Amino acid sequence: MNCKQFNTIPLEEVLQNLGHLPTKQNEKEAWFLSPFSTENHASFKLDKRNNVWYLHSEGIGGNNIDFMMKYLKASVKEVLEWAEKQNFSSFQSQKDYHSKSSSLNYHITEIKELQNENLKSYLHQRGLSKVVYPLVKEIHFTIGEKKLYAIGFENFSGGWELRNSFYKGSLQKKDISVVNLNNNLEKNKNVVVFEGFIDALSFVEMKPFFNGDLLVMNSVSLLNRTNEYLKNYSEIHLFLDNDKAGEFCKNEILKLYPEAKNHSEIYALHKDLNEYFVFRNNTKIEKQQQVELNPKQEQEESEINQAHQTFRRNR
Repeated sequence: MNCKQFNTIPLEEVLQNLGHLPTKQNEKEAWFLSPFSTENHASFKLDKRNNVWYLHSEGIGGNNIDFMMKYLKASVKEVLEWAEKQNFSSFQSQKDYHSKSSSLNYHITEIKELQNENLKSYLHQRGLSKVVYPLVKEIHFTIGEKKLYAIGFENFSGGWELRNSFYKGSLQKKDISVVNLNNNLEKNKNVVVFEGFIDALSFVEMKPFFNGDLLVMNSVSLLNRTNEYLKNYSEIHLFLDNDKAGEFCKNEILKLYPEAKNHSEIYALHKDLNEYFVFRNNTKIEKQQQVELNPKQEQEESEINQAHQTFRRNR
């Protein structure tokens, strides 16, 4: 997605995906409480026809790019990277219109338990073991004339987040995912929140005895949906990405749920939990290899010391 494409998306849809709804509107304009600060009277005006905004309380305005740069406190490049991860319906419509062979022309041919060795290998590359196999499915699907398969993670609306070594996408309706890890059927009071399901699976590997719910946002555009669902819990733990979008989601959740606990400092030097998890595993392997080599190293050092002592006596 480039600047021109992002600026053609109705800002009203962008605002809605971020959880901001108008206080009043008509065909020409809409008024919002400032998305950048707390206020009692709406000062943020959206010109629907020209798709531009103006914030009367600060005397500034602009297009979609200008808005998201201020909103995320990010560069143009970072804004476009964020926008590319979203699922704006109007942008999907543009792609359908301009593409003769629409990528949305898909068909799921098979859903089954994970069996494919290539998909298992992909999970292992991400540091994940057979422990997480029951939490995912193997999805076979076609896009146009291409036959593909991927690891599937189901969401609340029956849609699928898909991953393999070469493909990252989703099929059917976009929504959050919630996994109950409590063997008892009673409702959980605690929840752990992630942006992507690979991070959630990493958490399962790291905390095998955790009893509670995993909530996967699947897109930061589903922040409003996430916040609404978090009302069901009294204990909230956040493991969001260490980037502009993750920082924004963390701050917005903490505004509504100040008792929530943020754990991103655990992997502060890494982009997300999975990257940290892989790094930690590789570090453990390196240390283990060093331990295994130590006996031989100690023997060599002992032989060198003995030889040195003999040399000194001979002198």
